[in-house]
Amino acid sequence: MITLLFAELTIRETQRRKILWVGLLLALGFLVLFALGFHVIVQEMEQFANLEESLTISGLLLMTGLYAANLLVSLLAVLISVTAVSGEIDSHTVEAIVTKPIRRWEMVLGKWLGYAVLLALYLLLLAGGLMLIVYLRAGVVLANIPAGLALMLLQGCTILSITMLGGTRLSTMANGVLAFMLFGIAFLGGWIEQIGALLENETAVNIGILTSLLMPSQALWNRALTLFQPNFATSAYFAGPFAVISQPSDLMVVYALLYMGGLLLLALVSFSRRDL
Repeated sequence: MITLLFAELTIRETQRRKILWVGLLLALGFLVLFALGFHVIVQEMEQFANLEESLTISGLLLMTGLYAANLLVSLLAVLISVTAVSGEIDSHTVEAIVTKPIRRWEMVLGKWLGYAVLLALYLLLLAGGLMLIVYLRAGVVLANIPAGLALMLLQGCTILSITMLGGTRLSTMANGVLAFMLFGIAFLGGWIEQIGALLENETAVNIGILTSLLMPSQALWNRALTLFQPNFATSAYFAGPFAVISQPSDLMVVYALLYMGGLLLLALVSFSRRDL
């Protein structure tokens, strides 16, 4: 019960600090810009391209939009939670909380749940809006939407767990740097793996797999992409930069779930044992 109370307070805090409203307005601006650009491009294709070419380009544009949405959700996960624990410690607010009959882990878990709810809503707004725009204008419907969105949310929650754990031991600045650098390493490793698979270079593929074990964010996006458009995403000719030649397995998804849960558990234990 106390955990849910902290989750509710966390959401209210984002409203008070206007993070929620700024994110909402920018998300709407993002969707409006995409809708205008997509309409203009589709209008041009209707005059000069055949149906197959139009569908291919529409799918590529949708993947571009989803890729941007995925990055925005990941960045939001860091920005909203980087001060969740370290900020409370620096401001000494946590000292007033721990004097009450409240377990420390309940506060951390409550904050994590609150931020996870916000990420889920933000993802539904961005990704759902993009899919709706493309469907209404071009009639393109993705496959496996619930599973794909779940993987994108898992990526955001994994990053969220990293910042929550980092906040229990690191300063706010160091915590932010850690989260962004891990995300960057995974991003680079994912591209190395795909290019290595295209060139049939086993060493490059193994480097990408190792970075996915260190941080599975890019692997989760690649898996989501192959679920959304199985035939399109696996073709380097059609998908271009969004091609997934080396496809993450179901085992990687299980690993990512354990990775996220393990980091969250470490965050709960670390904060419970920290001297304040």
